[in-house]
Amino acid sequence: MKYNFDELTDRRHTGSYKWDSAVGEDVLPMWVADMDFQTVPVIIEALQKRVAHGIFGYTKVPDTYYEAIIRWFSRQHGWSIDREWIQYTIGVVPALSAIIKAMTCPGDKVVVQTPVYNCFFSSIRNNGCEIVTSPLLREGDTYRVDYADLEEKVSDPKVKLFLLCNPHNPAGRVWTPEELRCMGEICFRHDVFVVADEIHCELVMPGYVYTPFASLGEKFLQHSATCISPSKAFNLAGLQIANIVLWSEELRKKVDRAININEVCDVNPFGVAALIAAYSEEGAEWLKQLNAYIAGNYQYMQHFCNERLPQFPLIKLEGTYLAWMDCSVLALNAEEIETQLLDEEKLWLNAGTMYGESGEGFMRWNLACPRSRVEEGLRRFSCFVEKKLKKD
Repeated sequence: MKYNFDELTDRRHTGSYKWDSAVGEDVLPMWVADMDFQTVPVIIEALQKRVAHGIFGYTKVPDTYYEAIIRWFSRQHGWSIDREWIQYTIGVVPALSAIIKAMTCPGDKVVVQTPVYNCFFSSIRNNGCEIVTSPLLREGDTYRVDYADLEEKVSDPKVKLFLLCNPHNPAGRVWTPEELRCMGEICFRHDVFVVADEIHCELVMPGYVYTPFASLGEKFLQHSATCISPSKAFNLAGLQIANIVLWSEELRKKVDRAININEVCDVNPFGVAALIAAYSEEGAEWLKQLNAYIAGNYQYMQHFCNERLPQFPLIKLEGTYLAWMDCSVLALNAEEIETQLLDEEKLWLNAGTMYGESGEGFMRWNLACPRSRVEEGLRRFSCFVEKKLKKD
């Protein structure tokens, strides 16, 4: 089956956080990370069947749920997961918060690699911990790990956790096995536990391969927790379903306690049904076509920027659907760019400073939308740039 990702679905007035947060019908939102594509038909069919039952009481997660996860990660990513390692919860951010609560005490430190997903910061702060940043190093159109800085930061005895974003949002990196091993070995030397946010694991551009951190060997499995969800790849964030994969029974008990303390232990029947349907053969084929389409959007953006916006270099997109653009030539801070773009051109992008100080001068674009919207967003951005550079 050929899926139509060019189809325009009107999301206004549906309670969409992305679309209905905008003031005015003429705003084009390309900010928050959810997609403008309808999900794979097999998920819609599964949800319709569940709705038709008509009763939506407390949910007991069935065996088929665990079997779907295990089968998917084995077939798609070559990672063998045991059922007892899987703990479900309502989202990856609640999962991260529960792990931090379980494995730290207030005043402990947690290392992150900036620029990085903004909710890392809130999850750390909300648990009374201190954020330690190890900025990624920009090299041309990509980023690399500053291993010396990472080692220096995790060597602090107060550092208990390293939050790994794999693939990395917003830097677009799909970390190689060699890079993951180096990061892991640095952490293990200093008895720092790795928490891998791998929510974007299915969203990988052609020519790149996602490697689960915990799949690299026994030491990597035993000294890490992995947070996964079908929500990003299949556009299911509103159904609130995610999983923690954790080898240690002792740590699982602590995390389970934290999940219950945070009261994020009860999932809904629709999230369960959607995950089972997503992790299917049809889901795999749809995902393959989705990634090819997003790659096409990125290629279109690259060509447009090369031709019309050469002063706005893009960071190479290896994974996720989030393009990272250097806008420093405008001599405005990122928040000013976000505000003025929205006011003047009705284009809503994310300011890079959401993701830490090293995001200054950058804007994040959500390319998970029909190509006509990418074209329109770039047209509006080009008009904005023309006005700003003319003033100079």
